Amino acid sequence: MQLQKIYELAIASGRAADPRPQAEIERHLKSEKKEFEKLEKKERELFDSERLENPYSDTRILVGDPKTDIKKIAVGIDLESDALLLIHELNKSGAKIDLALSHHPEGIALAKLDGVMRLQEDLYAEAGVPVNVIEKIMDKETARVVRSIHPVNHQKNIDFAKILQIPYMCTHTVADNLAYRFVEKLIAKKNPRTLGDIIELLLGEPEFRESAKRGVPPITFVGNKNSKAGKIAVSGFTGGTSSSAKVYESLKHAGVGTEIAMHMKPEAQKEAEKHGINVVVAGHIASDSLGMNLLIDEIEKKSKVEVVQLGGFMRFSRK
Repeated sequence: MQLQKIYELAIASGRAADPRPQAEIERHLKSEKKEFEKLEKKERELFDSERLENPYSDTRILVGDPKTDIKKIAVGIDLESDALLLIHELNKSGAKIDLALSHHPEGIALAKLDGVMRLQEDLYAEAGVPVNVIEKIMDKETARVVRSIHPVNHQKNIDFAKILQIPYMCTHTVADNLAYRFVEKLIAKKNPRTLGDIIELLLGEPEFRESAKRGVPPITFVGNKNSKAGKIAVSGFTGGTSSSAKVYESLKHAGVGTEIAMHMKPEAQKEAEKHGINVVVAGHIASDSLGMNLLIDEIEKKSKVEVVQLGGFMRFSRK
């Protein structure tokens, strides 16, 4: 399969699992096109044209000819300069790795991470938070993330991949959407009664079970295994970054009893405790591996590829 086809399949897979209605994603893309059409010629030169077709600013082909045939992929949660150098050395020894596929974004995909954060509005609106409330929360959170990312050296690993001539791609929100939808369906099907039941469900999946063997199991950040779950929101799984700490008061008013998240900041934990919201943290790398596994499964339905595990990625197939 060509690199471009993998990229297009990733976007299509992310859209199929997106918390938003497809009509909302189309509205988003149309608004991007309208914005582009209003620009002067000199302004269009600065416009990121991928925004016209790809609703996920943190999923990109970073380096490489889109027509490159891909037969062997090094997949990692984080593939930075050390991993790229390892791939280069492996190829010198005959490994024939055609693509470095990172989950976490690099380059422009990292610089534009804020472009996917509005997706969180639909996640929390689905949980019962009024859309006008979550919009105001996300306005502030998005501005904070823009300021924090702005000074980062986004291109350092891109330059590394270019010098080593390694095709390089990242699939962030695409894979997070797949993980979100998988867990959301699992919870809806099994309807767990307690936080302990939620943890047992997660441990039934190989990524979380293997992570537990490695010392990082799903755990309760707020509440305990005997705490009743009540209404469950799988809201801390996609949308670019962790949830804002400001959202927990609104979740309380929406009747949410438990949030399931990939990871959680200390200030968010304090707010969840303050407002009586239980929190189960599934585990960051295990959750990311789940999403990437689901994506690789989709790729393997279309083309036979060989996968090399790097950068914390744990390969488990559900084909």
